[in-house]
Amino acid sequence: MMRNFRIALLGAVGWLAVCGPVSTQTQPAPDMPVTSTFGRWTTMVDTLDTGQDAHKTCAASTAFFDASGNSGTLTLSISTGDALPPDAYPTIMLTVDNKQLPTGKKIAATFGDPGVKVSATVYSNDAGIGRPSWTVDNQAKTSLALMRAMRQVVSLDVTFGKQAFASIPMDGFTKAYRNLGTSCGFPTKDVAP
Repeated sequence: MMRNFRIALLGAVGWLAVCGPVSTQTQPAPDMPVTSTFGRWTTMVDTLDTGQDAHKTCAASTAFFDASGNSGTLTLSISTGDALPPDAYPTIMLTVDNKQLPTGKKIAATFGDPGVKVSATVYSNDAGIGRPSWTVDNQAKTSLALMRAMRQVVSLDVTFGKQAFASIPMDGFTKAYRNLGTSCGFPTKDVAP
């Protein structure tokens, strides 16, 4: 539940990046997440110290408008308690208030542009964190291909089934991904050399 809250918080920060000014670096109170902005991407690094151990959650988010004009966020999230690259990659989630999109467990999706296409399966989540969301099935090979596509394209075109969903600008993705790797301690050369 805490992770979903933090992902939702990052989504809100990403939305602000499109709709209002955001500084490139914030200096929060010691118990608050650290945020940075790279182009249209905002990263957040949050440390949870239980006294026994400390885990970091590292996330990057960008805001967009879908084909129907609804605002949304594309978020990558990983924790130092998770398997890290190259064994597993950040979770990729799209959040947008669009009731016309398909829901279910195995929705075919395509990501890329005319020169780069990555097929993946997504599943929908209920609006428990405020807005409906869709998560990419986190298979290492597919996630790696998708993140490489995100680095290569100017805008990431997203299609669910045969329905064009959104074209999401990728300005700043490479630096944001490198920031996640530095912050959560994983190599980024396979995605962002």
